[in-house]
Amino acid sequence: MISRRKFFSNAVVTAGAAALGATTVSAEETEPSQPHESPQKINGNAQSDQQDYPPGEPGKDYTPVITPNGSALPYKVIGGVKVFHLIAEEVDHEFAPGLRAHCWGFNGQVHGPTIEAVEGDRVRIYVTNKLPESTSIHWHGVLVPNGMDGVGGLNQKPIEPGETYKYEFRLRQHGTCMYHSHTDDMTQIALGMMGMFVIHPRNPTGPKPDRDFVLMSSEWRIDVGTMRPVPTEMTDFNVLTFNGRAFPGTAPLVAKSGDRVRIRFGNLSPMEHHPIHLHGFYWKIIEKDGFPLPEPAQEPGNTVLVAVGQTRAVEFIADNPGDWAMHCHMTHHTMNQMGHNTPNLIGVRPGNLDKKVSRFLKGYMSMGESGMADMGEMGMPVPRNSIPMLGMEGQHGYIDMGGMFTIVKVRENLTSYDDPGWYENPPGTLASLAINDEMQRDLGFVPGSDKKQPMDNMKMDHM
Repeated sequence: MISRRKFFSNAVVTAGAAALGATTVSAEETEPSQPHESPQKINGNAQSDQQDYPPGEPGKDYTPVITPNGSALPYKVIGGVKVFHLIAEEVDHEFAPGLRAHCWGFNGQVHGPTIEAVEGDRVRIYVTNKLPESTSIHWHGVLVPNGMDGVGGLNQKPIEPGETYKYEFRLRQHGTCMYHSHTDDMTQIALGMMGMFVIHPRNPTGPKPDRDFVLMSSEWRIDVGTMRPVPTEMTDFNVLTFNGRAFPGTAPLVAKSGDRVRIRFGNLSPMEHHPIHLHGFYWKIIEKDGFPLPEPAQEPGNTVLVAVGQTRAVEFIADNPGDWAMHCHMTHHTMNQMGHNTPNLIGVRPGNLDKKVSRFLKGYMSMGESGMADMGEMGMPVPRNSIPMLGMEGQHGYIDMGGMFTIVKVRENLTSYDDPGWYENPPGTLASLAINDEMQRDLGFVPGSDKKQPMDNMKMDHM
């Protein structure tokens, strides 16, 4: 088991010019010297092919990544080349229980399956277009020959409906990348045509992660009662997702105590950046936009900003058991289909309005005047195919969050990585209702009682 102190002792950020210098040196200056044939030497931008390498094998050359609510794209090896097949098609997709939509994705899922390979591998990716319009695929962050870059009209002819195109290139780098449509980008990306592309190092220099997760962020406008995302939306998104799912539809990230956990974030939202925050831990940022960071530049923290088009990878030691929230910290991004374009009733005192209106509208109830937290828990009838304010019943009550929210579950003595259920808090570690005797002892009065004594008039021990 690795302690958090030891983990971070290797990630101290240098100050001033030293930190700046560390982030601007070339890849060859920051990595140990390798034999001439090592794929570490192909991190430059040259387009020439390198020598052949045997295809990297999962479990032997790398720890396969985990795509919560998703899958890895299968492949087969033919003549030393890894062969993949992507099918662009319409997908009937569930964002969360109660909300489905007709999206565009790959291989029957939104987002598309994760492509996973090893630095130095030669990959051949067939793309079949089953959409009603032309498309093309861009390998976002992957260094490829110009004719394989996938911008329709610029680098290739668009893939017309019914056609299959072949992309082939050698992977000359390692890191977290993405792929997405690059024809009619606004429509096709907004409808879900994207996925993650993870390239593992041929010769890893550090410890392998025990759990390696990939999460892709996106945002959608799905009007209540409809079943098609609005691809022309620019500002008013009401469904926010990890891997195409909104909480409570997101799968938890499960780890054992002592595991080294890596999480790779990618953001292909149409417009919004996402500051992803994890409770209960500090991590270090080990990679930006597919480029592994040297140790002096690995920033510690518990929030990482992932802007549109960016990828980030973080690592931490799972040494704090519990159920920990991980979410975008833009508060509207953890809500499901909020009441857009409705009056703001927070702070309004309805009086006997409900009684009067219910004579004409049976079951009428004013909602939102004292806050929004109870709206999901009430279970009020909602329009067809909508999830306004939907949350989930938790261990200690209703979790009134949604959207870009999930749970990291860390447990001791796990025998499998299946969902272990809710965390049982050890005695003395759970916030609870204060007892009057305790408040009288510590505060000098009981809040809410007739006899109140302000804190600033209390005689306090020097601390």
